[in-house]
Amino acid sequence: MLQGSAKPTMAFASRLLPLLLLGGLSSAAVAAPSASSLSLQGVTFQMSTTGEGSVQQLMVQASEHGHGYPVVREELIGSITGREVEDLNSDGRPELLLFVTSAGSGSYGSVMAWSASKGHTLLPITMPDLSGKLAQGYMGHDRFAVVETTLMRRFPIYRPGDTNAQPTGGTRQIGYKLVAAEAGFLFKPVSDTTFR
Repeated sequence: MLQGSAKPTMAFASRLLPLLLLGGLSSAAVAAPSASSLSLQGVTFQMSTTGEGSVQQLMVQASEHGHGYPVVREELIGSITGREVEDLNSDGRPELLLFVTSAGSGSYGSVMAWSASKGHTLLPITMPDLSGKLAQGYMGHDRFAVVETTLMRRFPIYRPGDTNAQPTGGTRQIGYKLVAAEAGFLFKPVSDTTFR
């Protein structure tokens, strides 16, 4: 009896840890990584993967009040370590964000994301590569979360000579806002903070 009651507590604790690490999330962002569907503002997103290993096929389906969107199929390199749905630009249309971690010791992070358009299609959201000062000392181990309407990314900063397991340069946090782009949307870096 005691063993059975401990399982929900452990499951809750595993979902709470990312919240503590990133300083809290919006109420729409507390779904566990094992969830296969998320809903917001009348739009339901369903995700599934096929295949084995570090390269799989991802399928994303969306529906709104019984109206299905065209299915999106993408190659997934790595594993999905988090999912969130939020209206990032407050336009009444939700966005789906999948946080992906690469295989291997680097654990490099990336984001796959789409916005549900009024025309019932999923518009892609591009995550730019790190460059310039934002990339200095970067060696992976990313953590992502949505805080209100900002996508937050944190990772340890490595100095020359640091081992993969022992970064000594502190932590960098980058905030991204959703902006319109030519064929969809783009995550634009708008803030950069370093914690020592």
